Amino acid sequence: VGDVDETFARAEVVAEIDFEFGRHTGVTLEPRAQIAHWNPAEQRLTVYHSCQAPHMMQDLYGRQFDLPASAIRVLCKDVGGSFGIKVHAYPDDFATVALSIMLGRPVKFVADRLESFTSDIHARHHSIKARIAVNRDGEILGFDMEDLTGIGPYSMFPRTSAIEGNQVVNLVGGPYKHKHYRAKLNVVFQNKTPTCQYRGVGHPIACAVTEALVDLAAQKIGMDPLKIREINVIPDDAYPTTGASGIKLEILSHEASLKKLRALMNYDALRAEQAALRKQGIFRGIGFATVIELTNPSAAFYGVGGARIASQDGATARLDPEGNITVLVGVGEQGQGTEGIYRQIGADAVGVDIAKVRIVTGDTDATPYGGGTWASRGAGIGGEAVLLAGQALRENIVKVAAIILKREGATLAVRRDRIVDAATGEELLPLAELGRIAYFRSDMLPADFTPELMVTRHYAQRDFPFIFTNGVQASYVEVDPDTGFVKLLKHWAVEDCGRVLNPMLVDEQMRGAIVQGIGGALLEECLYDDSGLMINASMADYLVPMSAEMPDIEVAHIQTPTATSKLGAKGAGEAGTAGAPAAVMNAINDAIAPFDAHVFSQPITPQKVLRALGKVR
Repeated sequence: VGDVDETFARAEVVAEIDFEFGRHTGVTLEPRAQIAHWNPAEQRLTVYHSCQAPHMMQDLYGRQFDLPASAIRVLCKDVGGSFGIKVHAYPDDFATVALSIMLGRPVKFVADRLESFTSDIHARHHSIKARIAVNRDGEILGFDMEDLTGIGPYSMFPRTSAIEGNQVVNLVGGPYKHKHYRAKLNVVFQNKTPTCQYRGVGHPIACAVTEALVDLAAQKIGMDPLKIREINVIPDDAYPTTGASGIKLEILSHEASLKKLRALMNYDALRAEQAALRKQGIFRGIGFATVIELTNPSAAFYGVGGARIASQDGATARLDPEGNITVLVGVGEQGQGTEGIYRQIGADAVGVDIAKVRIVTGDTDATPYGGGTWASRGAGIGGEAVLLAGQALRENIVKVAAIILKREGATLAVRRDRIVDAATGEELLPLAELGRIAYFRSDMLPADFTPELMVTRHYAQRDFPFIFTNGVQASYVEVDPDTGFVKLLKHWAVEDCGRVLNPMLVDEQMRGAIVQGIGGALLEECLYDDSGLMINASMADYLVPMSAEMPDIEVAHIQTPTATSKLGAKGAGEAGTAGAPAAVMNAINDAIAPFDAHVFSQPITPQKVLRALGKVR
C-alpha cells in the first residue's frame, strides 16, 4: 500500500528490528476429552465433548462417517478452559468415534498432559524482520515487515494454520494513521506439532512488532513513548475508516483510551519515580501497547472460503407454566461467564428476575444452530441472539396478557416477573398465572388465538468483516542487571469493548488474558531437540504464570458501542493477551535502556536479558 520503498528512502529516521517469538500452547485446566457412544439399535451417535463448537463437530462427524446430522448429538458442557485449543478437529476426535462405531459400545478418550503438550495445537512461532519510518516530529510514515512462521507438518482442519500469520500481516500498524505499508508472509512446514488458533490468534505478534518499533522510533528521535502514540493513533472522530492493510474499522477510541491511561497510571509521577530510582541503581521500565482486536466475525471470515463454520448464532427463549424462562443457545460455557451474561441479558429482555432464568448451552439436540465459542463472539453474537429471542418472547407474553386482561397490549409491560400497567406500574398478573392459563386453560382464550411462548431468533453480524475493539496497556517492571530477573510491579489496561454488559466479567476476562499474555512474554516455550521431540512436555518443565508472580492489574473502560447490534457489545476475551506481551517487552527494554541494550526475543528469559547486557554469551 502506498510507496514503501520511496517512503523509507526519504524518511528522516528508520528503526529496524529482528524479532523472534517462541512457539507455545494453551494449558487448559481440563485436557481434551470425549466419550463417544454409537447405539446400533437407534443408529445414532452421541458424543460428550470438551470442544468449543458442537455444531461444527456434528457436521464434521457426519461428513467423516457418512451420517446425517439428525443421527448425531454432540454435547459440550462446562468445558474447563479452551483458549482456542479446543476449536480444532483432532485425529483423536475421529478415532474415538470410529472405535465406538466398530465396537458398538461407548469409548472414552482423555488426553494426559504429555499428549496435550505434544498434540494440542501450538502457536506464536514467528521470525520477523520489520522496520518503521518516521520523521523528526514523530509522525509515523509507514511500516515494512516480513514474517517467517512454521506451522507443523500439515494445516489444522477446518480452520487452517495459515490464519495466524495472515492476521499478523493484516494487523501490524493497525492503530496508527500511516499510509505506506508492505507485509510478506512466508509459511513453512516442520516436523513439529501443528500450529493454529490460540487465544489472540496473531494479535500478540502483530502488537509486539508494532509497539516495539514505535518505541524504538521514539527513542531514536528523543520523544516520549506515550507522546508518539498520542500524535499518531487514528483520531476518534475519523471512523468508520480503513486501515493501511485494508482492515475495515467501525468505531474505536484510541485517543480517549490513551488519555484515560495517562491519568490512571499517574504517568508523570511514575517517570519521576523511575528517574530517582535509577540514581540508586534500581532499573525500572515503563512499556506501552496500543491494541486493536477483531471480534464478532461475519461470514467473511470463513463462510466465503467454503468452510462450514457458522458465523451466526441462534437462541430460543421459552416461558414455562411456573413463570420461569429457559434460554437455549449454541455458545457454550468455557469458564468465561457465558451462562451468567446470558441470564442477565435474558432477564432484562423479558422483564424477570435473573433467578428465574435458566441457560442451556452446548447441545446440538436442543440449541439452535450456531458457531459456538471463538473469536470473542460470545456476547456480541450469541448475546445479541439471546436479546432478540428474549424481546420476542416478551412481546408474545404481552399479547397473551392483553387477551386475558382484555386490555390494549400497548398499555402493558413485563416487570419483576409480572404483567404490570405500563404507565403506573400496578401489578396485574403474575407470569406464573399467565403460563398456567396459556398451557392448561386454553378454553379461556379465543378459539382463533394460539399463545406462542417459545420463540427462536438468530443473529449474524453483516456490516463489517469483523467488529474491532481497541485499548491500551502499560506495564511497570524492575530488571535486576546482575541476574536478568524481571519483576512485574504493576499492569494497567484501558479497554473499549463497546457496551460493557457485566463489568466484573469483563475485568476478569482482561486480567486472565493479560496473565496468559505475560506467560508468552516471559515464560512459555515449546522446546524441541534436534530429532524433533518436544523436551519440556510436562508441567514440571513447561513454565506457566503463577499467581504469586503476577502484578496487580488495574482495568478501566471506555465505551463506544457498535452500531451493528442492539446490545452494542463487542468482544473482550482476547485484548489482554494481544497487548500484554508488547507492554512487558517494551517495559523491559525501557528498564535496560541505560545500558544501551534491547531484547526482542520472546520469551524474555533472564539468560536473554543477561545476553543483551553483554554478561553471558
